[in-house]
Amino acid sequence: MNFYLLAFFLILVNTFTAFSQAIQKYPLASTIRSSFRGLSVVNDSVAWVSGSKGWVGRTTNGGLHWEFNQVPGFAESDFRTLYAFNSTSAIIANAGSPAYILRTTDGGKNWQPVYTNTNPAIFMDGVDFWNDKEGVLYGDPIDGRMFLLFTTDGGKTWVEPAMETRPNLNEGEASFAASGTGIRCYGKKQLVIATGGKTSRLFISDNRGKTWRTATPPVPQGKESGGIFSVAFQKKQGVVVGGDFTMDTVRVKNSFYTRDGGKTWVESAITPGGYRESVEFISSETLLTTGPNGTEYSTNGGNTWINLARDKGFHVLRKARHGNLIVIAGNQAVGIVTF
Repeated sequence: MNFYLLAFFLILVNTFTAFSQAIQKYPLASTIRSSFRGLSVVNDSVAWVSGSKGWVGRTTNGGLHWEFNQVPGFAESDFRTLYAFNSTSAIIANAGSPAYILRTTDGGKNWQPVYTNTNPAIFMDGVDFWNDKEGVLYGDPIDGRMFLLFTTDGGKTWVEPAMETRPNLNEGEASFAASGTGIRCYGKKQLVIATGGKTSRLFISDNRGKTWRTATPPVPQGKESGGIFSVAFQKKQGVVVGGDFTMDTVRVKNSFYTRDGGKTWVESAITPGGYRESVEFISSETLLTTGPNGTEYSTNGGNTWINLARDKGFHVLRKARHGNLIVIAGNQAVGIVTF
């Protein structure tokens, strides 16, 4: 074997090894049967996950060990919405009706209901915060208007804004609670919410939901199973990913990026390997995205995507708000991403 062939072989081996170790899964007990879609990563030590069958998990040592518990009285609930403030305090919300927002201050040992909604049409999709006090939760439309709740006390109490201030959605337009990343609070007052279904677009506010403008990335429209599933913004840069969950290997028009705050959108030159449910900025130009059939990364703001891992069944990934820890979660799986 000549030198150049040997060098090429070693590069292939090292690349394969790197990809195979990109996701370090934590071994879950066989009793934990849950699809995790809620994820909040506080710092390099603390992260929380939540999912179906009432399961909530927490790590306080960077993912080396996880503690899992079923919320008493909610063993049939699907907690797709989660936000953690620190190692002891977090809020969770379930998908479907009746809807509950629960809050803990003791690391998940006990949960207190802080909001209840029995409307048959209620379906909560995600939550985010600008800081430890001020945040917003959104859901599918009720009476044609996006469901919204705001808090100014860290999730202890929630207030519905006036109906006329909420975005008016088209027939068949809702949102996907696939990863909780269809909503993003960024900057001091910026807010973006993605919708999907027969109409898919972004609702953007520069004043915490008082007024709204729309952006329409050229994702395929018209099917209830398709559209934008996740959005990430960093100043003027933004990325949306999605597709059609009934055709999860199709890689056409499943990723778009903007450099001007959402005024114009460009399809990725090299798209992810299928339908994707979560996208996250890792740095100013580096992003990660994941979905049921794989995970990719981009180093040019979402223009091209490179395979990172082909592990199946993941729904959501998030980077620490204060640090570099990257956690990924999905069907009976929780792990750490390294690349």
